[in-house]
Amino acid sequence: MRVLVIGSGGREHALLLGLQRDPSVTELHAAPGNAGTASVATNHAVDVASAEAVVALAQQLAADLVVIGPEVPLVLGVADALRAAGIATFGPSAAAAQIEGSKAFAKDVMAAAGVRTARAEIVDNPADLDAALDRFGPTWVVKDDGLAAGKGVVVTPDRAAARAHAADCLEHGHPVLLESFLSGPEVSLFCLVDGDTVVPLLPAQDHKRVGDGDQGPNTGGMGAYTPLPWLPQAMVDRIVDEVCKPVAAELTKRGTPFNGLLYAGLAVDDEGPAVVEFNCRFGDPETQAVLELLESPLGEALNATATGTLAQLAPLQWHPGAAVVVVLAAENYPSTPRTGDVIVGSDGEGVLHAGTKLDADDRVVSAGGRVLSVVGRGADLAAARAQAYERLAAVKLPGAHFRTDIGLAAEQGRISL
Repeated sequence: MRVLVIGSGGREHALLLGLQRDPSVTELHAAPGNAGTASVATNHAVDVASAEAVVALAQQLAADLVVIGPEVPLVLGVADALRAAGIATFGPSAAAAQIEGSKAFAKDVMAAAGVRTARAEIVDNPADLDAALDRFGPTWVVKDDGLAAGKGVVVTPDRAAARAHAADCLEHGHPVLLESFLSGPEVSLFCLVDGDTVVPLLPAQDHKRVGDGDQGPNTGGMGAYTPLPWLPQAMVDRIVDEVCKPVAAELTKRGTPFNGLLYAGLAVDDEGPAVVEFNCRFGDPETQAVLELLESPLGEALNATATGTLAQLAPLQWHPGAAVVVVLAAENYPSTPRTGDVIVGSDGEGVLHAGTKLDADDRVVSAGGRVLSVVGRGADLAAARAQAYERLAAVKLPGAHFRTDIGLAAEQGRISL
């Protein structure tokens, strides 16, 4: 198979490395890719939000499969255009991608499917904001109703901070979603979905806050680990049966079947799983950890999903042990990150590129907020953490920062249901 992966982050680098391990994949292309993907695939400069440009590239390469990484091209209908051109595509239609593109749509789907989620209220008029805020708290959850690259959510006990975020969203013409706060540890569960067929991957946990101990503002994700030693298989089965399968069935019932990767972000409390959010694509950085443990051929699994044959796919096999990914972020991230600095050690083992590019002298330089993600694998969480941080120590980037506690609470047995 000739495979084209759309996107430029750590998630796409991980997908390409996973595809490279599949003997059925003979040729890899990335659009636009980054400095790291250039070593495993041919990079192509293309506007990923342009359906026309992506289709033209896929046709030019005679791609057998296109895998769309980020949410923006999916919400804009790039997968629809590729399928209309007869190209097998992993990624949902624009209509199904609204499960991420519109939180209001997601809430409507969950209500119809009987899926447990936070109580929510949409505010689209600044005049209604204060009265709505009074109906929530003492911890406020305020979400931008559109796509916000993982940074559109504020969770705070401070009413003024909640109000400021909501007012800012409204000022930019975006409705806001106020939600009741869900307690309990968070879980990210990825499922391959082909209509009503749902195949779960390993559950992971993302670390959203910028600082150790879950301090500071939300980011796109500072690290993740898999599997979750505190989450019994019976609870994973409940998530699939009570959340993922009903949502997939509801989307099919509406005439917009989902095809691709459905990501359920959940909180698990004493009542069971409750949905925090859905995404319509592989999550970053969880993908880097989950795919590190996948033993089955990735290309085969993605192609089966894209071609409507997921139900015939052999059960997925996983390496034993654990995987941990730690994100190295640029100075000032998640605010305005510093870019253009030379990175030393970016070609090390387990180092995946996200915000990188080659400068005029062919040096790898920082080009985004989350610059690299470093993966460790081991017999257990402690060994995987040790390897990830050992590998990270060999990477140098001026002013960069990272969390030192990815997976630590789970390793120390401090998370339980």
